Amino acid sequence: MNLIKINRDLLLKPLQAVSGIIERRHTLPILSNVLLLRSEDRIDFVATDIEIEITASATTEAQGEPKAITIGARKFLDILRALPEGSEVSLAIQEKKLQIKSGKSRFNLQTLPAEDFPRLSAAEAEPTKFSVPQKLLKALIGLVQYAMAQQDIRYYLNGLLMIVEQGDLKLIATDGHRLAFAAKEVGDKNLSRQEIILPRKTVLELAKLLADTDEPVMIELSASQACFKFGTVCLVSKLVDGKFPDYTRVVPQNQPRHLRLGRTQLLQSLQRAAILTSDKFRGVRWVLSDGTLKIICSNTEQEEAQEELDVNYTGDPLDIGFNVGYLLDVLNNVDVQEIDCALGDSNSSALFTIPGREDFKYVVMPMRI
Repeated sequence: MNLIKINRDLLLKPLQAVSGIIERRHTLPILSNVLLLRSEDRIDFVATDIEIEITASATTEAQGEPKAITIGARKFLDILRALPEGSEVSLAIQEKKLQIKSGKSRFNLQTLPAEDFPRLSAAEAEPTKFSVPQKLLKALIGLVQYAMAQQDIRYYLNGLLMIVEQGDLKLIATDGHRLAFAAKEVGDKNLSRQEIILPRKTVLELAKLLADTDEPVMIELSASQACFKFGTVCLVSKLVDGKFPDYTRVVPQNQPRHLRLGRTQLLQSLQRAAILTSDKFRGVRWVLSDGTLKIICSNTEQEEAQEELDVNYTGDPLDIGFNVGYLLDVLNNVDVQEIDCALGDSNSSALFTIPGREDFKYVVMPMRI
């Protein structure tokens, strides 16, 4: 029974878009599979890990009646990648196997029934809907996602807080040691307020799949899930159930010491100093005095690195320690010439902002050195 005849490149693109969420090892074998849904004029690929579901489609010429089947995603992807670019591929079902033909190549892959494939159910209540350009959402995610926790016991920190209120979209991430906040106007001031926590994996997939274009991404937020539709992709994700910390209380106010630093110069100085930090202890000291910021790093072998930057500062001296990785993260992810830094005493958090902008804040706690 013939499923489809199509250009290899048209199949490969949607398959690559969905297969990023498929884990290599699964307790349920069908979760290693991708669902193929062929309707009259398109073919949909669906992948899921129970928490996230991604659908991507390719338009095809008119075919026969609809068909559905599941097939091992990794093998199917590897086969398509290995076939020549632009080649014709035909798919057919024979005795519960999927036959892939291209030129003189033949592959027969095992299938599992489509009805056994777990799908995420639709949201019960009417979701909050709005759209933003893909590049705006991609940029916002890029400004904060590095501050998410990775495997914290406080599971709600292993994700990203998304807030919609009064026409603004705000994203916040924290791992308890630093916090990143980014916001942008999305227009509609009448949108009902929504506050959700997206899982870490969803955030990383979105960062990967969103394009740097003005094409829209339609966002639908409900109490139990979020849906992102853009291009030929639809990503649906369950939400993290938990209470995210109040980020407004973390952002320090009225810090007495202010510096404006060249981002690239500071980044390069920190990268050089970080060479002498140990893997376990990534501490770096900032010693601030009139006109000078010294960056000092030492390790257990009594080795030391020192960098000196000229700064426009007059005031009380300060000696404060930071995890150098947290500083490098923010400097690598903001694409600006200069960055502002507000400091209190050696026990209070530092606040990094972008000159002239209220829509980005990065807070990093000090480290005892």
